[in-house]
Amino acid sequence: MNASSRHDIAVYIGRFQPFHNGHLALLRQALGMAAHVAVVIGSAHQARSPKNPFTWQERADVIRLALPEADRTRVHFVPVRDYYDEARWVQAVHAGMAQLESELQLPAKAAVSLIGHFKDATSSYLRRFPGWELRAVERADPVDGAHIRDALFGASGHDIEAALAALRPLAPSTTLDFLRAWSALPFHADLAREWRMLRKYKQAWAAAPYPPVFVTVDAVVRCADRVLLVRRGEPPGVGLYAVPGGFIEQRETAYQSALRELREETGLALLEPSMQSALKAKAVFDHPDRSQRGRSITHAFYFDLGDRALPAIEAADDAQSAQWTPIADLAALEDQFHEDHFHMLDHFFGLTK
Repeated sequence: MNASSRHDIAVYIGRFQPFHNGHLALLRQALGMAAHVAVVIGSAHQARSPKNPFTWQERADVIRLALPEADRTRVHFVPVRDYYDEARWVQAVHAGMAQLESELQLPAKAAVSLIGHFKDATSSYLRRFPGWELRAVERADPVDGAHIRDALFGASGHDIEAALAALRPLAPSTTLDFLRAWSALPFHADLAREWRMLRKYKQAWAAAPYPPVFVTVDAVVRCADRVLLVRRGEPPGVGLYAVPGGFIEQRETAYQSALRELREETGLALLEPSMQSALKAKAVFDHPDRSQRGRSITHAFYFDLGDRALPAIEAADDAQSAQWTPIADLAALEDQFHEDHFHMLDHFFGLTK
């Protein structure tokens, strides 16, 4: 960066799952634009999955290690969760940046530059920050994080070294060192199994004339100060928390499917009139990236049973367990939820406000 730079801070937004040479090229440009660089790490606080295998802290460490020592103190990290709601996500980025600018004691109206490239429709968020100067650059490297994750999860045992050798042109050596060490942890084997399941799942639909759109249902059931959760017994997301739900059936309405899935997974067997009177709200969750299985749209129904005694429940079907969880405990469990189920609860209970 030369002394005449007019930017106080540059912003670089990404998921970095994992950090590769394309990311490094953009980060170097950002370092040349401003005295400080804020790396906004998306998909923070998510449970580990084949799409999001690394925590935001792990990703921040890998990014630091790829930089010369002199640049590391100039790079700052702003973790932002996936709200599956672009307006809320933009607000969260602004809030994180405001806090960082205060900590760095930047001017009240800091000159902010946003760097990025328009890869596809998912890059439209770059135009959601009109107060920042957008520096749109050409894509420096065609590498994509998904290709690296596929290589990582497609390898096992001694094949890891062969996979990492093939990735040398795509990622910094520090990233490859991290992947080597990480692949020895239990997370790798568990997520590789899920990766294989998802791969087979998508191959089964590969011959369809159009990409399929799945319709599912979910039931958010509150009683007193608790909500009914299950732990998933089948991949994807084995062992993770979720609200009871599943696929809609051909001869059912969404509401009927939600009640059926609720009974099948938790054994909750209140009479239909009781459930109808307890229905307080419903919402559609349709973000294109909400499910790793493909384009999935879910209809969520919110039931409030009031301050009665907790009804008896018993896990069955594809639920590993079922429990009445205190709503006050949900925020601390965020990184243990399947896909966007924490955000469904956030929608109805305002957990992150």
